[in-house]
Amino acid sequence: MSMKAYIAGVSKYLPTNTLTNEELVLDYPEWSVEKIFSKTGISSRHIAEGNETVSDMAVSACESLFDSYNVDKSNIDFILLCTQSPDHLLPTTACIVQHKLGLSTTCGALDFNLGCSGYVYGLSLAKGLIETGQAKNIILITSEQYSKYIADGDKSVRTLFGDAAAATLISARESATDLLGPFLFGTDGSGAENLIVPHGGSRFPITSESSVEQSDSSGNRRAPKNLYMNGGEIFNFTLKSVPESVNAILEKAEVKKNDLDYIVFHQANKFMLEQLRKMCKFEKERFLTSYQNYGNTVSSTIPLGIADAVDNKVFKSGDKILVLGFGVGYSWAGTIITWS
Repeated sequence: MSMKAYIAGVSKYLPTNTLTNEELVLDYPEWSVEKIFSKTGISSRHIAEGNETVSDMAVSACESLFDSYNVDKSNIDFILLCTQSPDHLLPTTACIVQHKLGLSTTCGALDFNLGCSGYVYGLSLAKGLIETGQAKNIILITSEQYSKYIADGDKSVRTLFGDAAAATLISARESATDLLGPFLFGTDGSGAENLIVPHGGSRFPITSESSVEQSDSSGNRRAPKNLYMNGGEIFNFTLKSVPESVNAILEKAEVKKNDLDYIVFHQANKFMLEQLRKMCKFEKERFLTSYQNYGNTVSSTIPLGIADAVDNKVFKSGDKILVLGFGVGYSWAGTIITWS
């Protein structure tokens, strides 16, 4: 037997502040509570307080993980932090988290900037570090605060996105078979401008014009420093890439669709997920959803769904779980988790 990477625990952190549909209609009187819910399937989302950062949320998720699974912090030898809303342009937020958690200075730490596919990418990175003998216990953190980029007057994204963090412990154990994998990745950067914060990087640094809001054809107001999403183009990309990716993963893993016990997709919104579920021909019982009280939390949606399933004792040892993330980039990634 050789050492294989496996998921040893998952915990989540949600900001205490929430934004409900009842609160949103006060800002958007042309919409009703029922209309927001029917379009998105989301009833509320957690929103970070003004002084709460991605590292704060990451630390809270990790502390929950340590407490829930009785983790000895001295055994953690690597942090992988996925975020698109870091504390600073530099330094690396993972380094800040290492210090706040009091982890050993022999611990590796890195950030990676991916959105909806990021959790699966992180599982792959952790598997590589563990199965090449570079680490034994890795914390994969997803921590996202898209709310910091969203204009109050832009209901096209404000109704969808929430903030959340999750921490996953990935450890080494002896096994004759893979417990994570195989993996599938995809990238199409031609869609980069369809989900973007235009200003704030080196291409378009922040200037006085970055805060000037304009209205689009649907009456949504946003500035170049704010998040923009072309929902129609994102939807079209998803309908094309996701069913193809599911088939490719199953073929690569030599697994049949009926051999899967559960499916956890990136939780974009109700309409998109229902379309994908039907196209992929997954029964509702196996197709887990968690967006209703969280919204789209970007890279945190998949681990939030897994954490909820663990809390509700849904998974049993040996279950095969297909996970697939897709969106901003365009980027997509999928794998099969064997629960243990």
